[in-house]
Amino acid sequence: MPELISIEVITSKIFVVRGKKVMLDRDLAQLYEVTTKRLNEQVKRNIKRFPEDFMLQLTKKEKDELVAICDRFDSMKHSTVLPYAFTEQGIAMLSGVLNSNRAIMVNIQIMRAFTQLRRMLLTNRDLKHKIEEMEKKYDKQFVIVFQAIKQLLELPPVKEKRIIGFRTYDENKKA
Repeated sequence: MPELISIEVITSKIFVVRGKKVMLDRDLAQLYEVTTKRLNEQVKRNIKRFPEDFMLQLTKKEKDELVAICDRFDSMKHSTVLPYAFTEQGIAMLSGVLNSNRAIMVNIQIMRAFTQLRRMLLTNRDLKHKIEEMEKKYDKQFVIVFQAIKQLLELPPVKEKRIIGFRTYDENKKA
């Protein structure tokens, strides 16, 4: 029996693309211990099992954003091949296409990771709802406390990256 992959490792490989939680073909291939080429070959041979809501191919812009955000995708930077991203249902379908013990065990762990993410999101929503109810119930003295708790529950805003490095300017063009 292959050693189990931790749920934390799997959740670190889940991204949100086009509003869907997905995993990339290269990450899945690494987890299944097959090459990305082999994984994609099996998917193409069984393409009827992978409709649009199970699998999508990243656009060049999406790939470039991913490379810019994550250092581990530097090897994709100059690749002309656009990666595939699989939703939770697409990943479940992969266990049937890649019929090995490793694929089955890894899929079980991936499904557990997606379930844990869902549970965490629901718990966060429930907690926020309870705090709002308490806020209505108690008087104004606790307003500051409730505001601080709400700020902790909110996701931090995405900051724009500053350009770092030396830039030269054309003397004819004043910046």
